[in-house]
Amino acid sequence: MHKNHLFFLSAVSVIFFTSCSKLGPLSADNFTVTPNPLETQAGIVPSTINGHFPEKYMKKKAVVTVIPELRYSNGKTVQGNTATFQGEKVLGNDQTISYRLGGNYTMKSNFAYADDNKADMYLTFNARIGNKVVKVPEVKVATGIIATSELYKKTLNTAQAAISPDAYQRITKQKQEANIKFLIQQATLRKSELKNNSVQEFVKMLQKINADREGLNLENIEVSAYASPDGGFSINDKLAADRQKVSEKYVNQELKNINLNANVDAKYTAQDWEGFQELVKASDIQDKDVILRVLSMYKDPEEREQQIKNISSAFRELADGILPELRRARLTINYETVGRSDDQILQQVKDDATKLSVEELLYGAALKKDINEQEDIYKLTTEVYPNDARAFNNLATIQYARGNYDAAKQYIQKAQSLAANLPEAKANLGMLALKSGDIKAAEQYIAAATDANGLSEVLGNLHLAQGNYAQAEQDFADIYSNSAALAQILNKNYASAAVTLKYVKNADAVTEYLKSILSARMGNLDDASDALRKALAKDPSLSNYAANDLELLKVKK
Repeated sequence: MHKNHLFFLSAVSVIFFTSCSKLGPLSADNFTVTPNPLETQAGIVPSTINGHFPEKYMKKKAVVTVIPELRYSNGKTVQGNTATFQGEKVLGNDQTISYRLGGNYTMKSNFAYADDNKADMYLTFNARIGNKVVKVPEVKVATGIIATSELYKKTLNTAQAAISPDAYQRITKQKQEANIKFLIQQATLRKSELKNNSVQEFVKMLQKINADREGLNLENIEVSAYASPDGGFSINDKLAADRQKVSEKYVNQELKNINLNANVDAKYTAQDWEGFQELVKASDIQDKDVILRVLSMYKDPEEREQQIKNISSAFRELADGILPELRRARLTINYETVGRSDDQILQQVKDDATKLSVEELLYGAALKKDINEQEDIYKLTTEVYPNDARAFNNLATIQYARGNYDAAKQYIQKAQSLAANLPEAKANLGMLALKSGDIKAAEQYIAAATDANGLSEVLGNLHLAQGNYAQAEQDFADIYSNSAALAQILNKNYASAAVTLKYVKNADAVTEYLKSILSARMGNLDDASDALRKALAKDPSLSNYAANDLELLKVKK
């Protein structure tokens, strides 16, 4: 009996010490992960883990570190943010869990995405009781991952890089002015005035327009006659009208001499107070501030004139330097220069590109729909105008479209060697950085690309990669591309995404794949299956991704 009693006590002691030295397993029921399945966003997999330690689990001297791990099917394991918990008798700064009551906790953990859309989350544990390390079995807490946001890396393949624009304008409005001065109180055209440079250039321009009816188009001629504001309104009104008549007659005679028809619009200003004020402002007259103050204080012409005459010294300066300049007529030819037509430019490219301006060559390249023909013209441009950076940048956009990213970068570097601050070159470096997954570098490049042509689309791709889907959708307004459709899908704007995908130019396998995801989200499984078949037919390499894509879980493959 005594031996049996000792044996019983020994067994109880073993059980007691064993239970005190172990923590035991936790189950998936002790944890809730949000979201589940997990979902990528801007290159990371964010998660919130809500855990529960059961009653009488956390020994009073126990310390447990919870280690989330995301295990990918490609063999990569990414560890997330850890959290440490302690029993009631542990002196530390970690969250204390009651032995008797247990406890709840929440921890957030972000994992790097490892380019694999098949992954599960596990929790592993580092645990000890006192100084003794104890084993707590790992627990699988989340199954699967949705990586649709990471498809931006594929939509970038067909994104439009920033093209440096041409400044070609076939029709450009121009004007040629001439000034004729009159003596005080006179409206006679003096021969000396008709021989001044501005009048002679005016006549030559009329002759030039007459000789080149295709390249120059005359809109009209304006005749504006003026009298200076001194001398009273009634006198100046008649004087200005007479100056208008003689100036208009002169213009009509010149038109008649070369047999050129044109509309002549004539008018006069009796007292040119506006011109007077402008000349005074630009002058160095000693009392000009006083004169300008008089002009602002008095609106009546006679009162103005009298107040200015009261400033005797200043009035003498006005009479000698300002007023004679206002006794004039201004003749203005309004005309247009008409450049080569689209067909003429393209023909000249074939005949002799050296006769085209750089703007015409860049414009001619933009007329071509085929990128091989565009490339030929851009290369011609670099030969004829080797110091213009834009053609080199635009050659980079063609290499980008072909997927030759190293070649694209080389062209961009050449463009920057000629124009370090070319905004399109910086935008395209941002696109290349996005393509390589370096979002921070892309941000820096694109931030320096202010005013780049096509910047909104480049920004759209950046915001898409950053996970800012609402902003990306705004950036892509009126742009029909795979990237625009992906932004709309991720922003749950499915109706707009359907329209965008319908009008994507040069639709490819990614376009069809996005149609499949969109149809699956909208519950149209037959349409989703049909689009997926088209996508895989165009690009069989998508099959493994599609097989693991939880978006297409219910879609027949």
